[in-house]
Amino acid sequence: MSIQSINHVQLPFPAGAEAPIRRFYSSLLGLPEVRLNAGKALRFVAGTQRIDLVPIEHWQPAPAVSHLAFEVQDLPALRHRLLQAELPLVENRALPGYLRFYVKDPAGNQLEFLEPDNDPQEISP
Repeated sequence: MSIQSINHVQLPFPAGAEAPIRRFYSSLLGLPEVRLNAGKALRFVAGTQRIDLVPIEHWQPAPAVSHLAFEVQDLPALRHRLLQAELPLVENRALPGYLRFYVKDPAGNQLEFLEPDNDPQEISP
């Protein structure tokens, strides 16, 4: 037995917040929505993985340390799109070899977006 990949991740959101969740994941992040007849979850595809967002009646935000990280292509374009939507980004957490930032979805789930830095700054000895 060997684990091959992550099939899906499941995140909560407050019941009744389907519209802003759908707008964020579909319109802003560009993830295709998968419509299944099972339950009330919203499902989006990221590569070969799926993000399931489940409505919760008595929702509470996740601890700040919990997050989902997406490796993306063209991080500056995504950054621009999210800033245009007036979403606050957290950009003060450097990671050597990567460009990255964090943003919260409409439910308060923290998301990390990163891209390998193909032009790292030369460090002088």
